[in-house]
Amino acid sequence: MSDTPTGSVPHLARYAGRRVLITGGGSGIGQACVLRILAEGGRVAAADISTEGLADTVAKAGADGDRLSTVAVDISDEQSVAVGVAEVVSALGGLDTLVNAAGILRSAHLAETTLADFEQVIRINLTGTFLVTRESLAALREGRGPAVVNFSSTSAHFAHPYMAAYAASKGGVLAMTHSWAMEFAKAGIRFNCVQPGSISSGMTDGTGSSRQSIGPGLPEDSDFTLFGKVQPMLPLDGGAIFAPPDAVAGVVAMLGSDDAYFITGTEVRIDGGSHM
Repeated sequence: MSDTPTGSVPHLARYAGRRVLITGGGSGIGQACVLRILAEGGRVAAADISTEGLADTVAKAGADGDRLSTVAVDISDEQSVAVGVAEVVSALGGLDTLVNAAGILRSAHLAETTLADFEQVIRINLTGTFLVTRESLAALREGRGPAVVNFSSTSAHFAHPYMAAYAASKGGVLAMTHSWAMEFAKAGIRFNCVQPGSISSGMTDGTGSSRQSIGPGLPEDSDFTLFGKVQPMLPLDGGAIFAPPDAVAGVVAMLGSDDAYFITGTEVRIDGGSHM
């Protein structure tokens, strides 16, 4: 299908005057979100554990780079998050949208999953989302049309073999998002999730620039017939099974903008119809 709409950004200005923090901004979907929101006029702070990844994002921002700042943050470390978020809020002069895109994926047979690997996935994906959101809360309360977009996954609802730790972490993100949406509804802070599936990123192809986006490394003896139910239905160029990161970035941009002013406490699945 040669006319698959990838890579294009409509002439929108939904983020003019909006201040945005995006974690995982040094690669993959997080980087795509940074570039998309910059293209829509936002002032963006990209956070990542990898300074090399952040430099790559700055290079790709081009002319929009004058509205981009970066900060090195390890979202699994409480002190690093506290310092990093404070730096972002000071640099931006406040915060209107938070996008928690940073995460890792580890794959293994259950019997071969170490406690250290399991806890690392939970620590980064779930605890990291909690830490960044908690530290951003005071600034979001003072923001304009404040919104938080968290990254869950199709694995939170559907069986993805060899990825139990990842699924547990993303199910936890989903549950936290619903809880926070209720807790802060009267304060006017919106909380929503995206649930990517079959998306090409540093996390799925192993090319990410940071520890927070290392490839899954499926077991060598994986039974690939188990993945039959997670194939996308929508066709992609060249018969690809993974859509590019901008498929998610456009949805994130909508949820974090005023266009989604009446949307909270829900999730949007972005998987090409693989879980219909």
